[in-house]
This record gives sequence, C-alpha cells and structure tokens, in this order.
Amino acid sequence: MKVVRAFSRYAHEYNKYNVVQKDVAKRLCIFLDKKYYGKILDIGAGDGAVYENLLRQNIKFSSFTALDFSKEMLAIHKSDDLVKKVCLNFNEDNLSNSFNKNEFDLVISSSALQWSNDLTCLLKQISLFSDKLVFSFFTANTFRTLHNTMNITSPVLSKETILASLNEVFEYELEVLEYKLDFDSVHEMLRYIKKSGVSGGVKQLSYKDIKFLMLNYPLDYLEFEVVFVKVVGRK
Repeated sequence: MKVVRAFSRYAHEYNKYNVVQKDVAKRLCIFLDKKYYGKILDIGAGDGAVYENLLRQNIKFSSFTALDFSKEMLAIHKSDDLVKKVCLNFNEDNLSNSFNKNEFDLVISSSALQWSNDLTCLLKQISLFSDKLVFSFFTANTFRTLHNTMNITSPVLSKETILASLNEVFEYELEVLEYKLDFDSVHEMLRYIKKSGVSGGVKQLSYKDIKFLMLNYPLDYLEFEVVFVKVVGRK
C-alpha cells in the first residue's frame, strides 16, 4: 500500500520529521487519568511515541502491544520484556480475530485511524477490546491550503466523516486542535511532507507542479487539524 511505503521508506529518518505527530501523542496521553493500566494496545504504534510518553508520565502497565502495518516502523519502536510487536494492517486484517473481547485495560491510537477504509466497522471492532479508549485523528483539513492550491483531494478522512463514525459507536469527549508548522521555503516544506510520512503516499508532484506550488503557495507554514477523542461509553 502507498501509505506503508510513505512511512517505511524513510523510517530511519522519521524522528527528525514527525514533530507534530510527537506532540499529538503527548497530548493524547494527557487524557489518561490513571497511573496503571495493566494490558495496553497501541494501534498504529509507529516508532513508539505513545510508549515513550507513557514512560515519561510514569504510567505503568503489565504489557504493551504495539500494532502497526509497517515492519520498518516497528523495528524502530523500543523493545523490552513488556513490549509485544504485532505487524497487522487494520484495513486488510480483521482485528476482532486477533484479540479477545475485553482483553485490554486500555486501547490507544494516535494519528493512525484516519487511514481507515471503513472507520465505523473498525471502531466497532476496537470497541470490543476495552472499556477505556482514547484516539487522535489527523483530518482532511491537514494541508488544507496546499491541497486547495494544487486541487488535490486529501487522502485522509474529513472531520465530519470521523465524527459521524464515532457517533454511531461511542459516547465521547472531544477536542479539536489546529497546528501550524513553519518553513523557510516551499522546498523545505515539500521535503518535510516527503520524509514525515504525513503525505500518506500521495503521488509525487511533477516538476511543473512543484514550480507552480513554489510560485503560488500563499503561506509560510503547513496546517494540521487533529481530533482528540476520549470514549466515555458505547452506543
């Protein structure tokens, strides 16, 4: 899949380019109100930003399952006796066949579920695994001005689609944040998009497209919109 290649190809450089994703993971972990969770499942674990923030917040657990569809990203994730790494694609594999009902004391997912092909179905599966769930989603308003300038459709779900799926499955508390990431040039901005993985494998712009973007992009920053969700009940 294109998304896997976008994250995996530059996996060894990912830490230098995922500053927004790291802040999102940090903020999501602040939603957690306990210091011990037993068994934790991290869906879309990537390089381990959630795991690292749990350690920083001194949140303890008996086991931590890091699930991601990129072997290269899981290779970066810290390994220890409490960490189990699972390579699985939630768009191709049935999660409900991989884990038991109420198997986890916490399910967390930071910056991953916006890539779902059927978010409602996926959330229904995830809802089986725990009563404690927290999520963050990048929305289609991420890179809004760039997409509008180039007449590109965002590859991730819109905020409205995300909320519609959440409304079918959960009662929840919601927070929406916007980020702006400054750049000295459009060229630097494009390098960030290419190496951070946030482009999601979108087809590379042609030389003509890049030249057009450099002349016409009206901002000196990229926009990001992130939805943070704390589940408080099921429908």
